[in-house]
Amino acid sequence: MFKKSKRSKKENVKTLDMDASMQGKLVFRDPVDLKISGKFEGSLDVKGNLTIGEGAVVNAEITGENIRVSGKVVGNITVTSKLTLSSGARVIGDINTSSLVVEEGAFLQGNCHMITQGEKSAKPKKQILNCRQLAEYLEVELKTVDEWIENRKIPAFKENNEWKFDKSKIDAWVATEKVRKV
Repeated sequence: MFKKSKRSKKENVKTLDMDASMQGKLVFRDPVDLKISGKFEGSLDVKGNLTIGEGAVVNAEITGENIRVSGKVVGNITVTSKLTLSSGARVIGDINTSSLVVEEGAFLQGNCHMITQGEKSAKPKKQILNCRQLAEYLEVELKTVDEWIENRKIPAFKENNEWKFDKSKIDAWVATEKVRKV
């Protein structure tokens, strides 16, 4: 007769190393050890461990349990357990986490909110960007953003006489391929 072998939880975790350019929405409901070494654009929802490698460039809203960033991330990060920013990390976006480790040499431009146990399941707040932040997020020149506003090609609103952008609406706008980088 065959016996079922006992496996630890770690043995049941799938390991994926992505070294490619991808875009879309990735959701992992089962535990995974995911490493992104290439480019990714969209949204990531990872149960388990996510590593953004040194050369990786990720433009995404990220949700996960344990995340280690060594590359570049543009977008908000929500972590239910622990977020580690390695010495080469470059993060532009807001962070929501219950545990944060920032190594010397890491760069963070955004807000950090330390979440409590009760807040772990809560959705992140809406993110509003100004013109400069939008230009950095989309990796375009500020004059390009000004042209989009002037020609009414981008979803925007005025607040206190300054143009503002709802990041979720910008992401939807980008997804419809209305942005053409020159």
